[in-house]
Amino acid sequence: MAVNEEHIYSPGYRLIVNNVQIYYEYYEHEDPDAQVVVLVHGFLSSTISFRQLLPYLTKKYKVIALDLPGFGQSEKSTSFIYKLSNYGQLIIDFLDKLNIQDVILIGHSMGGQISMHAAKKAPKRIQKLILLGCCSYVKRASRSLIACSYLPLFTWGMRNWIQKKDVKQNLLSVLHDSKLVTQEMIESYKKPISEAAFINSLIRLLRHREGDMSSNELKEIKQPVLMIWGKEDKVIPVKTGYRLKHDLPNAKLIIYEKCGHLVMEEKPQEISNEIICFIEREEHEEGIHQETS
Repeated sequence: MAVNEEHIYSPGYRLIVNNVQIYYEYYEHEDPDAQVVVLVHGFLSSTISFRQLLPYLTKKYKVIALDLPGFGQSEKSTSFIYKLSNYGQLIIDFLDKLNIQDVILIGHSMGGQISMHAAKKAPKRIQKLILLGCCSYVKRASRSLIACSYLPLFTWGMRNWIQKKDVKQNLLSVLHDSKLVTQEMIESYKKPISEAAFINSLIRLLRHREGDMSSNELKEIKQPVLMIWGKEDKVIPVKTGYRLKHDLPNAKLIIYEKCGHLVMEEKPQEISNEIICFIEREEHEEGIHQETS
């Protein structure tokens, strides 16, 4: 769990991993033996989506938040293969670069699926998983849609769609409490998707993204898993959480009333308390709590 001293950074640094430049934020802790927690964002997002959790988690742990290739401030690579399994491997290789051995992953939406890939690839290093509104059971894009993505007009259409995309309306669709949507929030979420090269990354993700893990693959993830869902999640309905809990061997599901897909923005303190309790639970208790709250 020790971090190489030359990598003790304040937030906002870049690192080359598998020939891709990765932007990440590192929050040190006064306790050198503090647990390392890694935050993995979802689709059309970046490290910004964890901004409300950071004040709580950094009090207890060393925290790393990274932008995945193609998103946020990381490189919009034209050589990276944008598969979820590759993202999972990149997280492991990223940890190798920082000389970090044991971590707990917190993944939101698509980041949850990526975190499960990392956990499956490195079960001895990924100790626990926290999945927030985790994307699951999504199939690969159709062959016809993938074929269309190579047409010049497709890129133009995607660019036009992004430029016209109303970030405020998008935030309203992923939050239950509309009062949380401020101009500051709109600007924070708008900036990462405004870069011109972002469109090309989205298209590559459409082409490369394999289907989500099957039920049989999920059963191979043996680590303790905490799943947190908003009951009013319109992006990934709570029924997906129940199905995922059934397929994961060691999972607990917590559902928050009056909460949408961006659970981190709506219930940061409550979620942080659940995360801390889950991380610090005694080892002999981890296989017992399989209930839904």
